[in-house]
Order: sequence, then structure tokens, then C-alpha cells
Amino acid sequence: MLSAFRQAIKALFSNPARTSLTTLGIIIGIATVILVLSAGAGFRTLINAQVEQLGSNTLFVETRVPPTTKNRASASAASADTSRVGSAVAITTLKNRDLEDIKRLSNVVNDYGMVVGQKVVSFQNVAKSVLFYGASATRFEIDRSTLREGRFFTESEDSAASQVTILGSHLADDLFGQNDPLGRLVRIGDLNFEVIGVYSPQGALGGGNDDMLYIPLETAQKKILGIDYLLFGVIQVQDTTLADATAEDIRLLLRSNHNITDSYKDDFLVQTQAQTLDTFNTIFNGLTILLIAIAAISLIVGGVGIMNIMYVVVTERTAEIGLKKALGATNSDILLEFLIESILVTILGGVIGILLGSLLGWAVAAIATRSGLQWVFSVPLYAIFLGVGVSATIGIAFGVLPARSASRLDPIEALRYE
Repeated sequence: MLSAFRQAIKALFSNPARTSLTTLGIIIGIATVILVLSAGAGFRTLINAQVEQLGSNTLFVETRVPPTTKNRASASAASADTSRVGSAVAITTLKNRDLEDIKRLSNVVNDYGMVVGQKVVSFQNVAKSVLFYGASATRFEIDRSTLREGRFFTESEDSAASQVTILGSHLADDLFGQNDPLGRLVRIGDLNFEVIGVYSPQGALGGGNDDMLYIPLETAQKKILGIDYLLFGVIQVQDTTLADATAEDIRLLLRSNHNITDSYKDDFLVQTQAQTLDTFNTIFNGLTILLIAIAAISLIVGGVGIMNIMYVVVTERTAEIGLKKALGATNSDILLEFLIESILVTILGGVIGILLGSLLGWAVAAIATRSGLQWVFSVPLYAIFLGVGVSATIGIAFGVLPARSASRLDPIEALRYE
């Protein structure tokens, strides 16, 4: 066994160029697998951080088009404010009153409603088209976002439809540069708003706060959009173990408020954080499997390449095999030597692939971190074992036929080979 291992090592280093080319397919395949798993671990950490920021004790209520109205565009949709962001069919049934009723449910601590729109915001000679959120003041009691400077607007400012705004960090920098934005007036559409706060940088997945602005819900509904309904709401619950039951209570309440007798006709969707994460995990796991399947093609191609090269090696060393057999080497000795050589080639490619994939994973994490994302670089331990295990398996699977061919050579015929 030890002698066969030494012979295999010697054979590998006798032709380093061929060894490098032989391992290339394995390197690419294993590196891809490691990169996918490393990036996946970082992305899951990022999503969990975003969920933690929203709070694990929150539920989401949003409007949706009931199946019965998918093919019917409402007349009001055609004349709706073009600044409103939404589908062609306007679902106008989720009202502020609904959230007030939801807040009275036993396990509900707080809630807030939101609308979304798009307007041009300008200051002096600088103008940008941005998304804006109209939000209840209670949002800031639930959301864990922080301000770089200034303050949040109050419930009294919300109920009075005050013209105050909180800017995203990038938007504030674009409009004001190094100047202090607090107390300045910006123009949103046709109205002037006082800047009372600036968000801390949130990153690319920070809910879009960096490049948008917040205004009071009543201001958005009455003075900009001219609507009396909500696009979605966020509900904070006291006991997360009762989140599913509370979600069902909310569904029953909204069906009653909206005169819905068949759940199939719901014009809203209620989701818990767990359901949101489950949906994400289902999509993400499917994507991961797809990418690993693509990497597996590279591994199979690499395995076929190794098998072909090993057949070439057997042909080149036919006389050597005959000499070893003449000196007493058994078929098992020859088989073991060539099989070990095949396994070592694939493991070498696997190790290099693990290092390359880890390096690429680190580069992805570094780029994501520089972009403001809470991305943590990690290579799961199981990914390393998987890389080595898959490499060894490929070496055995694609090396056994050439090794068997070598072991079955007739020593006399082999010695005659030139």
C-alpha cells in the first residue's frame, strides 16, 4: 500500500503540466460548489439580519388582487395618479380603520400602515426622482432603523398631515452634499417639506432607505396621492408563539370588514416572519441546487478527462507494468497503484478548488461589505468535507476502469510493447 502510494506520487510529479490540466475540471467544479455554499451562507446571514431589524415579532398585511378580479381592470385604475406605485388594478379596501381594528386584537402590541409613491424631490438646482414612503408615526416604534441625525416625525405631525420628511442617507448627500440638511426645505412634487431627519446608511437591502424618503402617512394620502387606503401594514405581536393564531385572527377580521365570505376571494395577504423566511428559503434552496447541478456537469467532464488521461498513462507505462509483473507485482498491486494515482489527482484538484472557491467567496463578501451589506464571510465545514469527498469519489469512479485495464495486462505482451 505504501509502495503504491509512493509510486503514485512520483508519477504525478513526473509530468506536472499534464497533472495541472487533468485537475482543471475538478478545480472549476469544486470551486463553484464552495463559492455557491459560501455565498449562500453569507446571503442567509444577511437576510436574517434584515429580518432581525424588522423584528421577529412582526406580521405583514398587504393588498393583493383576488383571483376573481385578475382580468378586470377597475375604472379608477385608468385615472389613478401616475405617481402611485402599484399594479394596473387598484385594491382600495385596506383602510386605516382596518389597522385600528387589528390593534385591538389581544396579541397585537402595535401596528402601522404604509403607502408608496414616486415623485421628484429637489433642493436648489439638484433634483431626483425618488420613491417615497408614507408611514404612520408608529412605524418608528416597531422598526429598528436608526437616524444619522435629526428625529422621527410624531403622531401629532402625522394626524395633522404635516409637511415634514426624513431623507435616506444617499439622498441627503446628493441633495445637500456636506451641508447640514436639518431644517432645510425640499420640494416634493409641488409641495415644500421640512427635513427633520436623515437615516443611517442601510445598505442595498436595507429597505431602500438610502435612496428614498419618508413622510407622514396622512400627508402622503391626502396631499400627494389623494387616496384613503393603504398598500400594506406591519403588525407587532406580543407572543411570537401565537403569531400563526394572530395571523388567522387578522384574516377573519379583514374578511368581516371587507364583506368577504370566501377565503379564495381575499383581497389581502397576511404573512408571518416565519412564512416569509420559508418562502425565501424555498426559492434560495432551489437556486442553490440549480447552481450546484451546473457545477456537477463540470465535475463529470473533469472525471471523464481524468479517465482518458489515465488510459493514456496506462498506454505510456505498459512496458513498466510488464516489468513490475515480471518481478512479482500482482494484479492487485498494479490496480491499487493506478487507482491511488487517480484519487490523488482528483483530491489535489479538490483541495485547490476549495482554496479557490474560498478566495472567491471572500472576495464576494468584501465587495458586499463595501456596498454596505451586513455580509459575513464563511465557508461551512460540511462544504470542505463535501469537496474532498466528491473529489475522492470521482477519482475512484473514473479511475477504476483504467486501473483495471492496467492490472489485466499480460506481462510478456507488456514487455514487448514499445
